[in-house]
Amino acid sequence: MAKILMVISNGVQVKNYKTGYWSEEFRVPLTKFEEAGHHVTIASSRGGDGTVDQISLDKQFDPNRESYEFEKLGRNKDTVSMSSLNGRDFDVILFVGGHGPMFDVAYDPNAHRLINEVYDNGGIVGAECHAPAVLAFTYRDGKSIIADKKVTAYPDAYEPDGVFEFLPYSVEQELTKVATYVAELDHPALAIWADAQIVTSRDQNSSEKIADEILKKLQ
Repeated sequence: MAKILMVISNGVQVKNYKTGYWSEEFRVPLTKFEEAGHHVTIASSRGGDGTVDQISLDKQFDPNRESYEFEKLGRNKDTVSMSSLNGRDFDVILFVGGHGPMFDVAYDPNAHRLINEVYDNGGIVGAECHAPAVLAFTYRDGKSIIADKKVTAYPDAYEPDGVFEFLPYSVEQELTKVATYVAELDHPALAIWADAQIVTSRDQNSSEKIADEILKKLQ
């Protein structure tokens, strides 16, 4: 069975806007990986507790209360700091989305190091929703690891009104600077491979799709 590292945000507050990881993007892949028998380690930039974006638990986004009940399990507690890990110990690294990772994970040099270590060891690098920003900021051979490759992430068109003023950048625009950004908004879910090892997904509705893509690759 594979060893999988999932990375979540410790959370951030900008003025009156508090954010973190998106629960569905944590819950769905984690559940599918563990049901398939794989061993999952959960990490963050600082270690300790990750912070869920409470909006992801609203009934609008969690109508069946699956994420709400999942968060009661405390799988975001006592995460491992990325600084203490070696990417060569993992077959997969998956960065969970939400606005939170745009602030902490995306800029974390240990995230960039782990990505390169997993990649160099022939492993899978995945990122969901807003988390593909970390790939844009990960460099190897003097350029982004996703340079000139196809990627997807949360589109600007999906961002709620009034949120942009709190964000450090647009994920779509950062990816467009270094890669070929694909949105395919007519598809209900989207996960695409940039190459044989890097996979990204567009939004929370694509959580199952990226998990399935990773599981197929592990077979």
